[in-house]
Amino acid sequence: MRRMAKGCSPSQHWEDHLAHPSYMDGAVPESRDVGSKPAARAIKACGRQKQSVPASTTARQPDGMRKALGACRMQTKRQRRPYPTCTAPCQHSQLCLDQELPPRTNGSAPTAPALTRDALHTKMEQLEEQLLSKILTLQKERQAASTDRSQQQHDIEKELNSLQNRVTELEHGPPGYSPPDAFKVTIPVQNNYMYARMKKSLPELYAFTICMWLKSKALAGLGTPFSYSVPSQANEIVLLEWGSNPLELLINDKVAQLPLSLKDKAWHHVCVAWTTRDGKWSAYQDGEQRGAGENLASWHAIKPQGVVILGQEQDTLGGRFDATQAFVGELAQFSVWDHMLAPAEILGLANCTSHLQGNVIQWDDQAVEVFGGASKGDFAACEEGRKA
Repeated sequence: MRRMAKGCSPSQHWEDHLAHPSYMDGAVPESRDVGSKPAARAIKACGRQKQSVPASTTARQPDGMRKALGACRMQTKRQRRPYPTCTAPCQHSQLCLDQELPPRTNGSAPTAPALTRDALHTKMEQLEEQLLSKILTLQKERQAASTDRSQQQHDIEKELNSLQNRVTELEHGPPGYSPPDAFKVTIPVQNNYMYARMKKSLPELYAFTICMWLKSKALAGLGTPFSYSVPSQANEIVLLEWGSNPLELLINDKVAQLPLSLKDKAWHHVCVAWTTRDGKWSAYQDGEQRGAGENLASWHAIKPQGVVILGQEQDTLGGRFDATQAFVGELAQFSVWDHMLAPAEILGLANCTSHLQGNVIQWDDQAVEVFGGASKGDFAACEEGRKA
């Protein structure tokens, strides 16, 4: 029969008290929770009794006692600290262990590495937004700069031309054109920056007649005496002789070849007339009809609000000139009507017996701007024609 000291409780209390190594050595750990001397004596007695129990007796202890004893020993080895204090000497060992275990953290609470990752992710998103905003700003600035480039070039050329005209005026005095249409535009060199521009545009037209005086100085090909471009069509109306090709009239990028010869470096009066009805056209040189045809841009309406350029062919609205298609020589009396003139009217303009003015565009000093080195000078149509 197992011996038990006074004051010891049944097997459950035996397991609790004998589980700690200090009790097996016969020592009673100091504890502020053990408040009575009888309890202390009982614990000490239990320790002595445990020492006196042979190993064979201990081996025969119940399974519950062995398990509790092993658990306490393992816990003590891990923590390497005094045995946890209990409020009562015979309290169950598992309750004492639960008091000393640290509280479990909530599994849903974020850990420190997770918080760091979230902060980095948020910072990266902020930097990406800032970078995207900067890229969009740079794109808008580039688009604005590209849009303003043509206007800036136009303004620079206009200012240079104004200075050139002022120098000419100081050297030779003001041009005193009388009447105001008694002037010509001279383009001395074939390049892509000398030209004249009409300040007035065209309205929507279903027929037209365009007449002008011109004198070519090109060695091969007349170039482009005039071109009219609109935002949706660069070749709305073009008179062009390029390279070895014959002189052509383009309307809405449709082509008619004109049997005119203007390469003798003499003054010639040229007219082209067209109507949208069946696309009929006719061409005149020095008052005589030299060619006619049909089906040239039939039923097409000439679009309004375009740009009229003298001396250059436009690949875009008002610009992108090609030096190989430029006109070299002199131009005068460029006029536009909104109908087809009669052959007699055209003859009167060519032999200087008529001073018919265009009802859409008139040749006037104040209506023509010159750029890039092109200049204005005195011109008397019939006198110049006789000299030639």
